[in-house]
Amino acid sequence: MILKLGDFQFDLEERSLVMGILNRTRDSFFDRGAYFELDDFLRRAEQLVHEGADILDIGGVKAGPGPEVSEEEELERVIPAVKLLRDRFDIPLSVDTWNTRVIGEAMKAGAVLGNDISGFGSPGYLENVARYSGAVVATHIRLVPRLADPNPVYHDLKSEVRNFLVERVRMALDAGIARESIIVDAGFDLGKTTAQSMELLLATDQLCELGYPVLISASNKGFVGEVLGKAINERRFGSLSAAAIGAAKGAKVFRVHDVLGTRQILDVISSIAAGSPPLWISE
Repeated sequence: MILKLGDFQFDLEERSLVMGILNRTRDSFFDRGAYFELDDFLRRAEQLVHEGADILDIGGVKAGPGPEVSEEEELERVIPAVKLLRDRFDIPLSVDTWNTRVIGEAMKAGAVLGNDISGFGSPGYLENVARYSGAVVATHIRLVPRLADPNPVYHDLKSEVRNFLVERVRMALDAGIARESIIVDAGFDLGKTTAQSMELLLATDQLCELGYPVLISASNKGFVGEVLGKAINERRFGSLSAAAIGAAKGAKVFRVHDVLGTRQILDVISSIAAGSPPLWISE
């Protein structure tokens, strides 16, 4: 399975990818704005790259409810950050946005991946990505970003998520995005209860049957915290466990806060699957 992110190409049979989360938001559910200032943002990016991040994912608006962020404000948060990282690192840059103008300007500035949790709800979004030969993450969501959805109801959860993603993949292909540049994401916590997110995590192998790389975005999320009964800053091991389950079931891309821990888990699982000893054991 080959994944093309702009000029970058990855053989996902050889290596799963870790996407390091970089927020430029003052109200991030996890870091609470700790990396909003560009100097702090850059230091965090350097740490994630040092720990083994394959992709950096930049977000200027959080997914959940909160104070309104205008398009201009999102641009001011995201575009300088993309330019800064593009000049500094030779790895793919993703932008976590559902805004058509923002993804277009981000691609122009050097981003190669549009991580859109809205399921391509903004007209022209896919066309803007295709214009720059970019890639996309197609994510399932029941309603829309920033809107609470505490009591979601599905008649057949797995089928509805799968069918939604099949349709979004078709939309991406019709817009001119290459097949090798499409990733799918079940959207844990996005209009799902804890039980529903867990069901989808355990069904990762079924989503992999679509033939596109599956992204796992479980890091420190609500369903992990509810399972453990832990606060946001106490969910590291639960997040790593979710990543391990996803990897064992065939997922290939992992959007995380803990790059170092996730990279180690993926390398161990890959080594076991290949039947090869750890690198530190001499023959």
